Amino acid sequence: MKLNDLRDNPGATKKRQRVGRGPGSGKGKTGGRGIKGQKSRSGVAINGYEGGQMPLYQRLPKRGFNKPNRKAFAVVNLGLIQKFIDDGKIDVKSEITEDALVASGLVRRKKDGVRILAKGDFTAKAKIAVTGASKSAIAAVEKAGGALTVTTVSAAE
Repeated sequence: MKLNDLRDNPGATKKRQRVGRGPGSGKGKTGGRGIKGQKSRSGVAINGYEGGQMPLYQRLPKRGFNKPNRKAFAVVNLGLIQKFIDDGKIDVKSEITEDALVASGLVRRKKDGVRILAKGDFTAKAKIAVTGASKSAIAAVEKAGGALTVTTVSAAE
């Protein structure tokens, strides 16, 4: 096989229809747009337009609310932290901070802070300092003999 032997499979590519190139082409003059009307003109974008009738997306009821200033946390489970400790990627002797979690590769970016949840087993005696944690996560770390300090008030689960 040489580079000059490379070809697409037969039928894989199709030549583009050139519109408005004379009557012999079958797509000449109006170019397949028909005669007159909004769609025959240029600069038309009428997605969702229903001819003056109230569009479907406006007729349907809207529910809920999106808080514009909500906090987005990077969520980490205790089981994953334990796995990284077992693999030697996180050092238990020093305090486990958000920066340490990012450096180990467990968290990609901190966002508005790191929040720890209690999924998985946690056995290491570690000191953890993060922005948020669930009550059950705090209890699980203290049960293992460690300490989990939360820097903000988002300790409610």
